[in-house]
Amino acid sequence: MTEAMPASDWLILLGHFLLLSLLSIGGAITVASDMHRVMVDQMGLITDAQFSASIAIAQASPGPNVLFVAVMGYQAAGIAGAVAILTAIMLPSTTLALLAARWGQARRHWLSVRALKAGMAPLVVGLLMATGWILATAIEGWHHLVLTVMAALLVWKTRVHLLLLIAAGAVIGAIGWI
Repeated sequence: MTEAMPASDWLILLGHFLLLSLLSIGGAITVASDMHRVMVDQMGLITDAQFSASIAIAQASPGPNVLFVAVMGYQAAGIAGAVAILTAIMLPSTTLALLAARWGQARRHWLSVRALKAGMAPLVVGLLMATGWILATAIEGWHHLVLTVMAALLVWKTRVHLLLLIAAGAVIGAIGWI
């Protein structure tokens, strides 16, 4: 997205991020695959490398994971893009979460509320897997795929602390295996 981007394209992009905000159950990272589809594939606002770097920078930085959206917006259109896209992804979901939390807390013993909470887990897992697939296929080679599968299995089947896996990934990257 450049500063000369037509207002209609801005509105389409912001509208899309407003909708994605409502789908981002489990955090903005769960809808990163669709952000990639729109910003990289359809609109060509950033490259695959910029998209992956945005997520990597935000994950390595202290603070909320949603920062990758601001980084993508900044890469596409500077400060205005960062503010606009971050606001679009945060506003609807934050508002809905506050309202739903109040409503759900008052009705936490209802069977339908408990069923909804239980049913959201597979949805979040599926969205995270889609994001992982987009990130994994953006890099040439197969070493990173092996590392990704191994880390996922370790998280799933053991109680290995995530910081140890992140450190192992950093070491493997530093020695040049990936």
